[in-house]
Amino acid sequence: MPQEHQFRTRLRWLVDKAATSLAVTATILVILPLGAIFVYLIIKGASSLNVDFFTKIPAPVGEAGGGMANAIVGSVALLALASLIGVPIGIGGGIYLAEFGRGTKLANAIRFTADVLNGVPSIVMGLAAYALIVVPQHHFSAFAGGVALGIMMVPTICRTTEEMLLMVPHNVREAALGLGVPNWRAVLSITVKTASPGIITGCMLAFARVAGETAPLIFTALGNDFWSTSLKEPIAALPLQIWIYAQSPYDEWHRLAWAGALVLIVLIVLAVSLVRFVTSRGVLKGAS
Repeated sequence: MPQEHQFRTRLRWLVDKAATSLAVTATILVILPLGAIFVYLIIKGASSLNVDFFTKIPAPVGEAGGGMANAIVGSVALLALASLIGVPIGIGGGIYLAEFGRGTKLANAIRFTADVLNGVPSIVMGLAAYALIVVPQHHFSAFAGGVALGIMMVPTICRTTEEMLLMVPHNVREAALGLGVPNWRAVLSITVKTASPGIITGCMLAFARVAGETAPLIFTALGNDFWSTSLKEPIAALPLQIWIYAQSPYDEWHRLAWAGALVLIVLIVLAVSLVRFVTSRGVLKGAS
């Protein structure tokens, strides 16, 4: 018996170490490609980052210098507009699916539509926005680009919100209702707040997905070599500018394309990290 007990203890120890090793290996395999891409972007693009890159618009063909200041501002404007459209609609749809529409035909239709939209290529989203917004307006615009990106955010946020809300224990809802809290208030103040870390993660995933999209913007925002912040006019964006520079035959533009890709990645990481930090502090304060 002592030998059998010792054998089982040893076996559990080996299984635990093996599982831990596999988990660590899987984590490294996930992080390694991202780290490799980031290091390569630093090697290729860091040398082209200077004050002009962040303060000047693109230089004419054949001239050295220039920057992507207009593209950086344009990307911020497009992503802000997309978030204003996609986040409220996505979260609202997820709340309806999880809390108010369980088992209804409308909920099933919304869920099916969200799943289909998740698999639709981004260029199709751009064509749809082109047909619905650009053609009737007879011109490209930042508004059309923001709508296209916002629509792309909706299905990811909607389905993530639904799944996170379904993970909240039903006892939490019953406790709120037992205290006489209206159902809608219980959902917004308790259920959604409990699931907020997962909902925020879904929003960040959707944001990161659309931040680097180029195809939808080709058919909507079009791009602009000059300063433009109007939603009614074509606007520059980092993905568009990188795409234009990358396919050009000029070495100077290639260097700027690498620098633009590096800045785009850094902006996404900073935006996601800032949102995560602010919301996590809010969650901790609410819990305390």
